[in-house]
Amino acid sequence: MFDPDAFMARLAGPPLLMGILNVTPDSFSDGGQFDASGPAIAHAIEMANAGADIIDIGGESTRPGHTPVDAEAEQRRIMPVIRAVAAAVETPISVDTYKAATARVALDAGAHIINDIWGLQRDPLMAKVVADAGCPIICMHNRDAIDPDIDMIADIKAFLERSLEIAHQAGIQTDRIILDPGFGFGKSFEQSLDVLARVGELQTMGLPLLIGLSRKGFIGHFSGNKEVGDRLAGTLSANMAAINQGAAQVIRVHAVKPHREMLDFASALAAVQT
Repeated sequence: MFDPDAFMARLAGPPLLMGILNVTPDSFSDGGQFDASGPAIAHAIEMANAGADIIDIGGESTRPGHTPVDAEAEQRRIMPVIRAVAAAVETPISVDTYKAATARVALDAGAHIINDIWGLQRDPLMAKVVADAGCPIICMHNRDAIDPDIDMIADIKAFLERSLEIAHQAGIQTDRIILDPGFGFGKSFEQSLDVLARVGELQTMGLPLLIGLSRKGFIGHFSGNKEVGDRLAGTLSANMAAINQGAAQVIRVHAVKPHREMLDFASALAAVQT
């Protein structure tokens, strides 16, 4: 039985590892690989066995230039997978959606956490769904367009403060909220790099942070590796940079096994340094 308080308490320890499961035909990295229930369920089990602490299931690509899908199509993609994964593993399931209708049925089907890329600000019914369920909520920073002239850390803080106000008004417990700076969403490559360099500044908001850097375009840009699937080294390096700033209570990744090894080695090293 999932206990949201016990789950949130785990965020005070070493970073948790969230494995990405895109049940979509067009996601930027793994689109089409897991858009059928059988391969998706098998991959979720594989990630759980490799050490994922959370399985994040999404049914709509949010890559730049993606084609939006309605709630019904999103649910057709993810609901069989959520039910099967919930029955197969004990790993908590998060659902990557900004639609309240999808969040509601996903929670009823066995999901435990909502991961909203618009931080409760796109669907006005989302906050009530989360409040009624009493589940953890991940609020991500997002923008409709890139503005290269703004201070992105300041913009992230202002956006997420609005998310927190919406959550408060709906009755969502503050101690069940995780914040996400939204790397690559409405940000230039240079802005994403700047946010990574300064992500420790977001600790002043006083809430756990989820870091979603896996295979992002800015990593490929600055490492000189344009092939999405070949960005593991850059992703590992970027995640460790966030962890070293104390600003990564959850890291969201495609490649679970190497990140599990990285986190386990970092924990072993920290143990002998204390």
